Amino acid sequence: MTKGENQKLKMLYLVQIFTRYTDDEHALTMQQIIDKLEACGVNANRKTLYLDFAELEHYGLDIISEKRGRSTYYHLGSRQFELPELKLLVDSVQAAKFITDTRSKALIKKLETLASHYEEKQLQRQVVISGRIKTVNKSVYNNVDTIYTAIGKEKQITFHYFQWDVHGNQVLRHHGALYQISPWSLLWDDEYYYLVGYDAAADQIKHYRVDKMKDLNVIDQKRLGQQTFKGFDLARYTRTIFGMYGGEETSVTLECENDKAGIMIDRFGKDLTLFPSDKDHFTVHVNVVPSGQFFGWVMSLGKGVKITAPAQVVRKMQDEVRRLMDDYL
Repeated sequence: MTKGENQKLKMLYLVQIFTRYTDDEHALTMQQIIDKLEACGVNANRKTLYLDFAELEHYGLDIISEKRGRSTYYHLGSRQFELPELKLLVDSVQAAKFITDTRSKALIKKLETLASHYEEKQLQRQVVISGRIKTVNKSVYNNVDTIYTAIGKEKQITFHYFQWDVHGNQVLRHHGALYQISPWSLLWDDEYYYLVGYDAAADQIKHYRVDKMKDLNVIDQKRLGQQTFKGFDLARYTRTIFGMYGGEETSVTLECENDKAGIMIDRFGKDLTLFPSDKDHFTVHVNVVPSGQFFGWVMSLGKGVKITAPAQVVRKMQDEVRRLMDDYL
């Protein structure tokens, strides 16, 4: 048999054929596999393919054979990513505000290549991106990578930080000066990426939205804040800060109707202790930053949740209620 022009790529093409053209619902006969290899410039026969299949199985490819009548059909069984897992990834990519619309589409196209040609269509039916609110900062994708690089090398970073004005223009904060921060972690909250780092000048932990950073660079200075971040609980930090607005953490007591127990546990975790106050209510102590976002969250739960302590937080809530009355009555 004359060798094909791509004979040395035979095993790679076999992997591609099994990955893209077979799944639990679609299989190929030996002749169909030979035909597809020939279309790729590779010659093969049944005897050598049996040996090739054995080598691929030894490598870890889950090739399944099934007898149907007089023919044997072959398909790929388990995969690195199963279809339900890919659907979850696609949903995450298309929902993420920090990824631009164009980048979302490109990422999803890459995820589609991990499924078979037939399963790919199911992923395509999930792609409903256009019209969603997405970031317009195209550098976010690279910013995340740069921050992870700095964390891995234990180096500091510098960047400009901006906010939007009423005309939709970027206005640099900090009077246009560079921020210099020791990066320690990235977190994803309310569909945005945040950098959590140590500000040596202020000697405290701060967080910044990654999509509002520009001119981000890793600098050759050792990362600081080791003692500050020793024992730091990122999950607790996220629960404490509502809407990622900073401030002083405070222990706040809430009185809640019993049907609000699930809401409290969902927000603050299963380790939360609920203290029954009467047959219809319970109290709970939570550590939060009492910001406008926190007060708004409490009000959104209706009359079933009330702040009862400490007194200074109750007064802040009263001030917020009076402000709303002045604005709307």
